[in-house]
Amino acid sequence: MVSSAEPNSEQNSAQERTFQTHITAGLNPQDSARVLDALSYVTPFYVGHTVRGGQDARIFSVAVATSLAMLESDADTRIAGLLFELMLLAPEAAETIEDRYGKDTAELVKGIRQIQRLHDLTFSQQDQARGKNAAPQAAAQMEALRKMLLAMAVDMRVVLVRLSARVTTLRHFAECRLENEETQQFARETLDLYAPLANRLGIWQLKWELEDLSFRFLDPVSYKRIAKMLEEKRIERESFVEQAITRLTTELMQAGIKADVTGRPKHIYSIWNKMRGKVLDFNALYDVRAFRVVVADIKACYTVLGLVHNLWTPIPAEFDDYISRPKSNGYRSLHTVVQDDEGRAFEVQIRTTEMHHFAEYGVAAHWRYKESGGSNFSAQKYDEKIAWLRQLLAWKNEVTDTVVGQDDLRRDRVEQLKAATLDDRIYVLTPQARVLELPSGATPIDFAYHLHSDVGHRCRGAKVDGIMVPLNTVLKNGQTVEVITAKGGSVAAGLAGPSRDWLSPDYAVSPRTRAKIRSWFNAIELEETLSSGRALIEKTLQREGKTSVNLEELAHKLGFPKSEDLFVAVGKEIFSLRQVEHVLRGEPEAAVLPDDDHVVRKSRTSSVELGAKSGVLVVGTDGLLTQLAKCCKPAPPDEIVGFVTRGKGVSIHRANCSNMREMVARSPERMIQTAWGSQAPDTVYPVDIFVLASDRQGLLRDISEILLREKINVIGVSTQSIKGQARMGFTAEIGSTAQLNKALQVIREVDGVLEVRRA
Repeated sequence: MVSSAEPNSEQNSAQERTFQTHITAGLNPQDSARVLDALSYVTPFYVGHTVRGGQDARIFSVAVATSLAMLESDADTRIAGLLFELMLLAPEAAETIEDRYGKDTAELVKGIRQIQRLHDLTFSQQDQARGKNAAPQAAAQMEALRKMLLAMAVDMRVVLVRLSARVTTLRHFAECRLENEETQQFARETLDLYAPLANRLGIWQLKWELEDLSFRFLDPVSYKRIAKMLEEKRIERESFVEQAITRLTTELMQAGIKADVTGRPKHIYSIWNKMRGKVLDFNALYDVRAFRVVVADIKACYTVLGLVHNLWTPIPAEFDDYISRPKSNGYRSLHTVVQDDEGRAFEVQIRTTEMHHFAEYGVAAHWRYKESGGSNFSAQKYDEKIAWLRQLLAWKNEVTDTVVGQDDLRRDRVEQLKAATLDDRIYVLTPQARVLELPSGATPIDFAYHLHSDVGHRCRGAKVDGIMVPLNTVLKNGQTVEVITAKGGSVAAGLAGPSRDWLSPDYAVSPRTRAKIRSWFNAIELEETLSSGRALIEKTLQREGKTSVNLEELAHKLGFPKSEDLFVAVGKEIFSLRQVEHVLRGEPEAAVLPDDDHVVRKSRTSSVELGAKSGVLVVGTDGLLTQLAKCCKPAPPDEIVGFVTRGKGVSIHRANCSNMREMVARSPERMIQTAWGSQAPDTVYPVDIFVLASDRQGLLRDISEILLREKINVIGVSTQSIKGQARMGFTAEIGSTAQLNKALQVIREVDGVLEVRRA
């Protein structure tokens, strides 16, 4: 007597054999054995467990592996599809994956679990995007998430597994008729993130199913309405297309043309999109009934077009020749719409095998013109990389029938896929799950300044994935970064601000970040210079007993448009306080130099005053911040020494500087040995020149012409004339002291010059 359990046992055995056949399809015996071993290994751990979507864990993993087999993936990818749920359901077993199946499979499993974090993140994004006028921000964030998903996948096969897992879960929801808020969120995430990604990667087998299944949960009314219309017309449509294909195939055979003629199905979501976008009724859609003809060459394309137009009546307005006039993205094909004798319209696409391959897997993919708006250089670079990935993911039947040939090609494709990463940018997350795109090698400093300049200025620490890290830590794809900022004060008040160390490449790699840091220090230095100049002016007014003098009027008398300009000039020591004293005393013999574009010009961009590298080397130490002292203004090849200041790096002085001698006498331990290194050929250094001469008309012009002839740029001039003697001070930019000495020698020969020297 046969027990009632025996039929079920036989049925289960048959089902198991089917599973095994599906997940090993196309593999050689050795790889098939590895995949089946993985299935046997995970089965005890999956029994009695379900995955996040509620599906039985073992059935889920087999379905994922079957989907991967349909994509003709390699054995390691299928094994990873079977094993990745182990990391959640049985972490201790997951630790043995590398020992049992190799490092390659272990890395795949790890990458798959990492990408699954996006599930929670995208749900968070959807919740935030429900506010008013949030659609553009939400769309930008979804695009960033797509990029991040690719960037996080060190091995591109990880993306294949993720897409296969997604379509498996949606099939389960549809089969169980689960319709709730969770399935709707899942469907929205799929439609926004995973379906476009499958589309961009050219995985059409999954793309249309992801869209249709998502649409089923998001708009069940429209889905059922279109599905009903398709079902009502299905038998009639299939019969019509079959008859048309038979008729055309017969004509092609008689004409001696070899062609592949196939029906071109239209899936529900695409039909709904076209009806909505073109405001068309279902019956007005030409391509609900459609087929495609693929031939060997372009000449055959036009021959087939003639045959089609001879068999059926063409609709001229619906003809497009994308072969002679390709689309901007390179897409080529012939599109025509014709009518049969009963007035039923249908679409025919005609192209060569090469065009078909390009249209399906090349740069001319439909997403280029269906999803995008404009484009820029950055987007173009990204698109080119995606196009290459599409080619790698297009598992075509190009191999020979021998097992060895298939294995060799598959191994080559796998190595290419493993190297196909988007590594020039990284994508990290804020604690609120907002995705930020940063340059590769970015640090928490770059992250902070990307959020806001004020956040960057007040940054004092950072957490990456909840762990405190140094500010020069290199960030990686998918990490969550939190910035810790200074409290209880503002940047403007000087209570918080960046460190000069941040200008080192170890701390900030983004030019945008470094520019913001420099801007902060420039603003602080300007404020300090302004404050110093104001204090000097006020002290002079007190000494002269003129504290009631209007500062704006004083600035105008001295040739400055406003008082702040006077303060800055005095603070930078490019304007003498003696001239202020003369104006306050009303001494007529004091001559104030008027503005003269021929005498004073702006500092060169290659000047160390504007941030050009000074070329100073601090002996025994690399990377210290150095600045040339304003008191003695050293320039190569002057003998120089360094003095370690508090908070402003190393101040570089001439060895004979009196200020330096005084500072060293007070703190000899802070003196440091320095030397001139290699300078850029156009680097210039500011120096002060003093000239004493008998005053005469044209004296300033004669000296200025010499400096101009010697190619020395003058950025500041002060002069006063007392009892027939002119005392002149020039601030000039020189490349070396040799250039300066030559100019001083010529100035000594000017009529009336009594003394000329470097101040």
